[in-house]
Amino acid sequence: MAITPAFDQASRAQMPALKVAILGFGTVGSAVARILCDQPAHSPLRLTHVYNRNVERKRVDWVTGDVCWSSNIDEVLASDADIIVELIGGMDPAHEWISRALTSGKSVVTANKKLIAKHGPELSALACKHGAALSFGASVAGGVPVIDALQEGLAGDQLYKVSGILNGTCNYILTKIESEGISFEEALVEAQRAGFAEADPTDDVDGFDARSKLVILSRIGLKAIVQPEQIHCDSIRRIGAIDFTYSHELGCTIRQISRAERREGQIYAAVQPALVPIDSPMAHITGSLNIVLSSGKYGGQTAFSGHGAGGHSTAVAVVSDLLDIARGRSGDNVRPQIAADVLPVTGNFTSAHYLRFTVHDRPGIVAAIANTLAAHSINIDALLQKPGYNKDALPFVVTLEQCPTEQLEAAMRDLRKLDFLVHAPLTMPILTKEL
Repeated sequence: MAITPAFDQASRAQMPALKVAILGFGTVGSAVARILCDQPAHSPLRLTHVYNRNVERKRVDWVTGDVCWSSNIDEVLASDADIIVELIGGMDPAHEWISRALTSGKSVVTANKKLIAKHGPELSALACKHGAALSFGASVAGGVPVIDALQEGLAGDQLYKVSGILNGTCNYILTKIESEGISFEEALVEAQRAGFAEADPTDDVDGFDARSKLVILSRIGLKAIVQPEQIHCDSIRRIGAIDFTYSHELGCTIRQISRAERREGQIYAAVQPALVPIDSPMAHITGSLNIVLSSGKYGGQTAFSGHGAGGHSTAVAVVSDLLDIARGRSGDNVRPQIAADVLPVTGNFTSAHYLRFTVHDRPGIVAAIANTLAAHSINIDALLQKPGYNKDALPFVVTLEQCPTEQLEAAMRDLRKLDFLVHAPLTMPILTKEL
């Protein structure tokens, strides 16, 4: 049997380096440029263009003089660059610019999770049609190579579940509340001061950032096309130090968990704060770290962990994608489109649940709660109450036996009508070690 010889190193060295244009010279863009400029002389990549608005203020002396700095996107997209690195973020004009680059046959590398979550299948099809590559390894978990691991390293398995801590900002805030006993508002200020949270933290703390990443993981790992708006999100804004006190009594901690599971012809998916057992891998992820767990029919559970944000870790993922494209130019550098199904999406997981009530104390409160839950066929597992709190705003916790989320939501609609509540109860699932 004839074997085609590999594309040898000598032949590779004789080929001209691929020309790279960076769109956006912020924290990540400048870090990518720094790595490219530090490459050895025989590198298969060469930085040739930098695009940014008001580009003159972005110029740095460590970029070689032959690089073209431009504020004209048409000029850059029409240039001889082989690969466009999109790092401006957001939906528009990034969507248009990536589409134009792919249509012209240029390959694209991006860290834009919001765009890939919404338009990934469409852009991948466009790349295939025009013989280009579209790589987005930096869009999930920053410097953790989870996309390649799911798509290539675990290609021989049949994955049915992905879950993880996908947002470093939320994880930083939650572990600050836990370790220092401070409020959410105080932890958020610290996260902003440390550079982990934006001035407007909505996408992070309300789950939308993690949701975009979960959509991408579902397509890559579970072979399912999911739209972001199909996945339910709960915010971490109402989590307080008292919730960690009670969760510790239950042998758990609290993390923002993103999870998706393919079963029974559906995708079960949600992004929400949840109680996780202390002996779970999720419990030991602190600060701004990320973790992704995948479960396969044959290979069991695999974990990927590391820094999910920051200029350098994300830049490493971007440059890794660039090198992957460069290595593939000996033949077909276009991966086949991911074969994925469009399936119904539900958040109706079955689990135990944590409910924290804050009430104006009076006789009959527990009975009223128990009766309301019983009317929806939900059983109470335990009641926890710490002494010493003001009776006008008395917090206590009820844990529930396993029940479907939709069943609990119906009960919550009735529970919120009870007249002794200071504010609406806080609910979180209590997950098992396996997640």
